[in-house]
Amino acid sequence: MWDYSAKVQEHFYNPKNTGPLENANGVGDVGSIKCGDALRLMLKVDPQTEVIEDAHFQTFGCGSAIASSSALTEIIKGKTLDEALQVSNQDIADYLDGLPPEKMHCSVMGREALQAAIANYRGEEWKDDHEEGALVCKCFAIDAVMIEDVVRANGLVSVEEVTNYTKAGGGCSSCHEAIEEILEKVAEEWSAEGGAAAATPAPEPAKPAARAQLTSYQRMRKIEEVVESIRPTLVKDGGDIEIVEVSGKDIYVNLKGACAGCMMEQATLGGIQQKLIEALGEFVRLLPAKLLTEIH
Repeated sequence: MWDYSAKVQEHFYNPKNTGPLENANGVGDVGSIKCGDALRLMLKVDPQTEVIEDAHFQTFGCGSAIASSSALTEIIKGKTLDEALQVSNQDIADYLDGLPPEKMHCSVMGREALQAAIANYRGEEWKDDHEEGALVCKCFAIDAVMIEDVVRANGLVSVEEVTNYTKAGGGCSSCHEAIEEILEKVAEEWSAEGGAAAATPAPEPAKPAARAQLTSYQRMRKIEEVVESIRPTLVKDGGDIEIVEVSGKDIYVNLKGACAGCMMEQATLGGIQQKLIEALGEFVRLLPAKLLTEIH
C-alpha cells in the first residue's frame, strides 16, 4: 500500500469543499472517467477584485485525487486569480505533507483544473484535447507539450517519474521511447543553459523484477478474488459490488445498495481499482457498468 501522510488521509476521509458550488462563475473540467481520473473545479470569483471567494470540487479518482482536490480548494480561497495561477502542483503536494511519487499526477490534475477554471471565468478557451499526431500516450491522451511542461516544472529525468506525474506510459508502455526523446531534448536544453538539473541528473530508478504473466483464467480469478475480499466490508455498510464485464484493461462493475450513489462512490471505486492494479501487476480501470451503454 501507498505511504500516505496524515494530512492526505485527513483530506481523503474528510474532504473540504465538495459538491456543486452555487453561483460559480468559473468552472474547469479536466481528465476523463474513462481514463480513471476526472475533476471539476468550481470557483466563485468577486468580479471587482478577482479574489476567489469560494471553491468547490467534484472528482472521480483515487484517495490522492480527492485529497489533492480538497487541498487545492483550501489553498486558493482568498487569493486573487493571478496569485492562484502561481500555485504549482508541488505546492499542492507540499500542503499535504507530500504525496507518494506514483500519485503526483493527482496534483498535476488539480493544477490543470485551476487553469481551466480561471480561463473559463475570463472567457478564454482552455483545451485539454489534442491535434492528430500530437499525442504521445494514447492510453491517457497525454501530449508532448504537457509532458515537456511537467518535466521542466518538476525537474523530471526518467520515464518512471513522467508516469508518476502524468500517467503517460502507465498503460501499454508503447510511448516510452517518445517520452525518453522528450527527456533527452529537455536535458540537452538544460545542459546548454547550464541548468543544475542537467549537471546532476538523478539516477534511473531500478526496475522491479518482471512478474510472470497471468493466463486469462488466472487473471479473471485474481480479479474475482480481489473483489470478493472487499465485498464483506461493503456488505457490512449496507452495500455490495458485482463484476459485470471485463474487457481488456477495463473492468465494469455495479455498486449496489448503500454504495450506489453514495458520496464516497468514486473513492470506493478508486480504492478497489488500486488494489486490482497491485494484485494484477498492471494498470486496469474500474468503471461503472453504466458506461457500457454509452460505449455500445
